[in-house]
Amino acid sequence: MITAGVVLAAGAGRRFGMPKALVPYRDRILVQHAARTLRDAGCRRIVVVLGARAEEVVKVAPDLPETVINPEWATGLGSSLRAGLASLAADASVDAAVILLVDMPGVTAGAVRRITAHAARDALVTGGYQGRRGHPVLLGREHWAGAAASATGDRGARDYLRAHEVLVVEIGDIADDTDLDHPGDLDA
Repeated sequence: MITAGVVLAAGAGRRFGMPKALVPYRDRILVQHAARTLRDAGCRRIVVVLGARAEEVVKVAPDLPETVINPEWATGLGSSLRAGLASLAADASVDAAVILLVDMPGVTAGAVRRITAHAARDALVTGGYQGRRGHPVLLGREHWAGAAASATGDRGARDYLRAHEVLVVEIGDIADDTDLDHPGDLDA
């Protein structure tokens, strides 16, 4: 069973004032932190989807794993999800993909491992925070086409997940689902 990790990091971060992929976080930038989280969680293949200022991100973070440039990044997160899944589709050995948003640094490798423990080709799994669905999200290969088809704007796979049975795995005890939308959120 091979589970790939996908970091969605293509947005311009308009409310933040810069692409969140480039935001300094601890001893690196957010995109490096997210990729390391997936690596530490045991993902054997990691794809980072970039868009806004992609060349700068790659220059600042030359240690990133495989990167995919989403030319439609300005249309929203949905196009980045489609780009990430499309980059994995040709590799028949990948059974599932765990999706991590670049602006949620409180999601830990332990939380990702809890989610990926349920990986299967037909799996749909989300992190749970006191019963509320959140990230990361795991999509089994059998759901990639449907999730990609429903991914529009900034909704990602939300509509697809709402229309299907999803396993919610509680991770709130080892993860924080704070979404960094503004520079002040880093201090919270």
